[in-house]
Amino acid sequence: MKPLFKHPQDWEQAELLMQPALIRVVDNLGKQLESSEWQGTYQEVSSPYPGHQLCLSRHEQILTLDLWDLCFQVCFLDYHPQPWVSENNDHQRECTVTIDSSLFNQEGEVDWNQLDHKTQAIVQKLFASLP
Repeated sequence: MKPLFKHPQDWEQAELLMQPALIRVVDNLGKQLESSEWQGTYQEVSSPYPGHQLCLSRHEQILTLDLWDLCFQVCFLDYHPQPWVSENNDHQRECTVTIDSSLFNQEGEVDWNQLDHKTQAIVQKLFASLP
């Protein structure tokens, strides 16, 4: 789903969070794959907007994961779509989101420890939900 921001400052804060969130998502996915039966490969996509997907495979099963959706789950409080890429393409829909202010310290800077903890929890939950 395409996020819409409730408050203008949410957009500014999202710009500060998205790159570090993406780096941590990819790092945590790699760590989970090391101890998993699943194999993962990344592919670049250009539609509906530029980004990357992770294709997970195990035996005959193949699942495709949208990395932006995982990043959105890390950065926003109220973003809860399934991160799996599907035929109905949820990116055409929009949802209103609020930045997770717990990811910032009192000075308004990124709280790296909180970002790491939240990312790790989301990726672990994702792998726990795999079939």
